[in-house]
Amino acid sequence: MFKGHPKGLYALALANTGERFGYYTMLAVFALFLRANFGLDAGIAGAIYSTFLGLVYFMPLVGGILADKLGFGKMVVIGITVMFAGYLLLSLPLGGNTVAMLAMLGALLFISLGTGLFKGNLQVMVGNLYDDPQYASKRDSGFSLFYMAINIGALFAPTAAVKIKEWAEVSLGYSSNDAYHFSFAVACASLIISMLIYFLFRPTFRHVEGGVAKKSAAAVAEEQLSPAETKQRVIALCLVFAVVIFFWMAFHQNGLTLTYFADEFTAKSSDGVQSMAFNVWNLVLIIVGVYAGFSVFQSESAKGKAVSFAVLAAAVGVLVYKAMHVSGSVAVSAPIFQQFNPFYVVALTPVSLALFGALAKRGKEPSAPRKIAYGMMVAAIGFAVMAIGSVGLLTPDAQKAAIDAGVEPALVSPNWLISTYLVLTFAELLLSPMGISFVSKVAPPK
Repeated sequence: MFKGHPKGLYALALANTGERFGYYTMLAVFALFLRANFGLDAGIAGAIYSTFLGLVYFMPLVGGILADKLGFGKMVVIGITVMFAGYLLLSLPLGGNTVAMLAMLGALLFISLGTGLFKGNLQVMVGNLYDDPQYASKRDSGFSLFYMAINIGALFAPTAAVKIKEWAEVSLGYSSNDAYHFSFAVACASLIISMLIYFLFRPTFRHVEGGVAKKSAAAVAEEQLSPAETKQRVIALCLVFAVVIFFWMAFHQNGLTLTYFADEFTAKSSDGVQSMAFNVWNLVLIIVGVYAGFSVFQSESAKGKAVSFAVLAAAVGVLVYKAMHVSGSVAVSAPIFQQFNPFYVVALTPVSLALFGALAKRGKEPSAPRKIAYGMMVAAIGFAVMAIGSVGLLTPDAQKAAIDAGVEPALVSPNWLISTYLVLTFAELLLSPMGISFVSKVAPPK
């Protein structure tokens, strides 16, 4: 699974892991922060949140235009610097007045612009690594590994956001509202680590950073497409864009409406074996077990198989021991549910690679557009699960009125959200890494 890829892949993936950890730490609590710190209702907080996400997805267009003139590497460095300024501004506890609101909006503008300069161009550099014929056949699996690395950062983000906030409240005595800013400060630290990784391992990918250096006539001629070929490729891209926009519109409910649902309609505690799911280190043990299990079959030496089996046995043993000694209940915080999607992505990536690898050997692997179509259908099933789980519940306003009247609210099992994230992850694995890979292959050289 990890063999046959360019070294630059791992360097760029790790740099992106750090950046995504910071981003998702911020995003895990951001909607709740808007309501708590500024007293905004759900609709206005949602409008700010969604506008920010819209800019995050639009700004890579600006980053791409600038990179065509200045180079991908330069945009990545500038982008992460601009992002750092945004997170730094967001981490300042300025209160809930007008000045604080303006500072928060300015921070969001910095973060979205910085993300636009950084994220898209980093992915282009990953794609360019696979332009080398030596690695061309590994492009799809390479992007799956890259996507897995993104989600390793996202896996720890909700726990970091919740724990650092609790620490600021309990140990430092900050109010609940001011404590949110410590979660945002984590993002600043993660960006520093990300850039250290980028510069330390830069020699492995410097050749794809791009720049304004003029290419030889032969290289330019090789890249040329006829107007008809260019048009065909652009039409193919636009058709994919028109489809996936609806997936991401639905998927990004995780930080907004699904977080609201977790906060207002989901049980606040969990006990028994189920409670183990809310400890990120238990999830890490499951991931270790999955990868060790695959390594048992994929290792080429007896020693490698033995070590992998020992790791698998240890991971399973620890989980069984903890399950047998679990007692009491654990508090369940709304942002923590956002750890399940990245957990599933990381745990299921080797399964996905093995499945599609087997299909490819038989000549039956679906094309990238077909995988995207399947992903859309699976995503619909995920939200059907959520719809079934919410049948019979009050509206948010009615729920609040009932609580104010002293009536115990109706709360559903956390398993509804956990199951929804599982189904959405199946959809994401079909759609997202394949989509990025498809764009890197189909986009005209210009």
